[in-house]
Amino acid sequence: MKIKEVLDALERFAPLPLQDGFDNAGLQLGLTGTEATGALLCLDVTEEVLDEAEALGMNLVVAHHPLLFHGVKSLTGRNQVERCVMKAICNGIAVYAAHTNLDNAPGGVNFKMAEKLGLTDVRFLQPLGDGRAGGSGVIGLLDEAETETGFLHRLKKTFEASCVMHNRLCGREIRTVALCGGAGAFLIPQAMHAGADVFVTGEIKYHEFQGHEDDLLLASLGHYETEQYTMELLEEIIRKAFPQLPVRQTRVNTNPIKYM
Repeated sequence: MKIKEVLDALERFAPLPLQDGFDNAGLQLGLTGTEATGALLCLDVTEEVLDEAEALGMNLVVAHHPLLFHGVKSLTGRNQVERCVMKAICNGIAVYAAHTNLDNAPGGVNFKMAEKLGLTDVRFLQPLGDGRAGGSGVIGLLDEAETETGFLHRLKKTFEASCVMHNRLCGREIRTVALCGGAGAFLIPQAMHAGADVFVTGEIKYHEFQGHEDDLLLASLGHYETEQYTMELLEEIIRKAFPQLPVRQTRVNTNPIKYM
C-alpha cells in the first residue's frame, strides 16, 4: 500500500479538523505516493528515531508531536529540527504527526489513558459544542473506590513515572477520575464542575496547584509519561487497517526530561 493509504487510515480515526488552532498536525514532510515499507511510531521525532527507521528499512515515521511547529527559513543543520528534516529527506522517510486531533478524537489518547487505569463509563470531559464528535480530556469511574495514596501509587506504577506531583491529601475516596494527557491543566475547572475526585494530567504549574485542596486531588505525572501509550494506540489503528505492514514502536526513549 501507499504511504497515503496509511495516512488516510490515521485521519479516518483522528480527522485533522479536530486539531486545536495552534497545532500543525498532519504530513510534515515526504512523498505520500511511495509504497510504504513500514511505520515506526514515536512521541517525538529525533535523529535517533530516524536512524532507527532507516536501519529497519521503514520509510514512514508517525509521531504524536509535530516535528515542524514553526516556519523553517533555512536548512543548515544548526538545530535538531533542521537536522531531522535533512536526515528524513536524504533517506526518503516521510514524517507524519497525529497530535491534538488524536487527543480530541473519540477513542483517542485520553481514552487510552483511561483504559490503562481501568475506567468505565468514559466520556469526554469537555465535548465539542458544534455537533462534531470529539472533545478535550475524559472522565470515568473506577470499579471500586480507592484511597488517595493507593490511587497515586497505582498512577505512578501504571505510567512508569519517576515521581508524582500532587496537592495536599485530604483523605477523600477516589472513584470519579478526570484526566488529560500532556499539558491539560486548562481542564481543572471542568474537572471540578464535573464532580471529579481527582484530575490527572502531564503538566500543572505551581500556582495551578494552589487553592484546590478542598475541591479535588490534582496529580501531575510528566508530559511524556501521560502520552507514552499513544504509540500503542497508533499501532492498533495501523495494524487494524493494514495487518501486513511492518509496524513498530520506537525503542528510543525520547523524553527530554530526566530525574536524579
